[in-house]
Amino acid sequence: MQTKPTNRILIVFIAITLLAGTCSAGFIAGRFSTSITNGNKAIPADTEKLFEPFWEAWQIVNTQYLVQPVDQQLLMQGAIRGMLDSLGDQHTGYMDPAQYSDANAPLEGYDGIGAYVNTEGDFLTIVEPIAGSPAEAAGLQVGDVIIAIDGEDMTGVLPEVARLKVLGPEGSTVILTIIRENVEQPFDVEITRAHIVIPSVESDILEGQIAYLSLSSFSETSDEDIHAVLEELMAQNPRGLIFDLRNNSGGYLDVAVEIASEFLADGVVAYEEYGDGSRDAKEATGDGIATQIPMIVLVNEWSASASELVAGALQDRGRAEIVGVTTFGKGTVQNWIPLSNEQGAVRVTIARWLTPNGENIHEIGLTPDYEVPITEDDITAGLDPQLERAIELLSQP
Repeated sequence: MQTKPTNRILIVFIAITLLAGTCSAGFIAGRFSTSITNGNKAIPADTEKLFEPFWEAWQIVNTQYLVQPVDQQLLMQGAIRGMLDSLGDQHTGYMDPAQYSDANAPLEGYDGIGAYVNTEGDFLTIVEPIAGSPAEAAGLQVGDVIIAIDGEDMTGVLPEVARLKVLGPEGSTVILTIIRENVEQPFDVEITRAHIVIPSVESDILEGQIAYLSLSSFSETSDEDIHAVLEELMAQNPRGLIFDLRNNSGGYLDVAVEIASEFLADGVVAYEEYGDGSRDAKEATGDGIATQIPMIVLVNEWSASASELVAGALQDRGRAEIVGVTTFGKGTVQNWIPLSNEQGAVRVTIARWLTPNGENIHEIGLTPDYEVPITEDDITAGLDPQLERAIELLSQP
């Protein structure tokens, strides 16, 4: 999760969410931090001795490696990447200058294949092809795992970096090597990229005068967008509100707090807990405009990070019930820190977040109040039993 301004923590292949690159999967904090401190931890006095083997290896490469001269910048970038990889945290990593630039591009629209993806595992995974997109036309399916891009093996490559590799100019092609459940061998899919723009907020008034609000990502302006749409919905005096966070994988931490505050009059939204055990309480802003209306939140297995924070806050505080299936389980906060001389940035996990009741949902997820799965038969028939259940609950006297 990230603080504003400093991925449906699902990033979209068109780079729509979580500010596409930074929000990937999850919460991001301090995207535009410009300084690095070591807090209360002193730098070891023997650092110079500790790094003697590193500089010895550097010298060996520069004097004995077969192909000379060696690209010093690539050596430096590789050293940073290896250092961060050694932490064993899939949410901590290095982006080179080009990747960091792509990740921070504006969101007016992007050229890509048009699919929501999950960047939280070992490989990039398809969450949902966007209707009418090249990804849908090519037959990509929910759960497809991308193990290679244009013949390049993605083993060991940060899924967020892999996502950026799928982006490309409109009209160009990309070949994805896919592993699919119940298909014995990996197979290639060639897709022609297109220009795709998707609104992050959708709304409607459903049967029974029930307001429907859907958010695809917690991007930089999502709190403002949600506020504006809520004003329109509340002016129609709905009897209840459905907040759809399915397939939303997260984004900015403070945006999540702002959005949760639209539904909570006061009190704790979440806690940010640091390595030393200290906590920072994130409080509701106190100026929400939908704090009393009966409410249901929809989630699924791809609701992650910021989505889980908001849903967890509303559930813990007794403000709303949750319908769907157990969520993804992303409970950590990342900070993007640009490096000197425009040499990219590091993404480092700085904290975990907890629900108002102090629950850590990382790798566990939120359990819905009403467990309602969606089957393949439902999808084929165009049915949405989760939405139907939410309408039923809000329609009760």
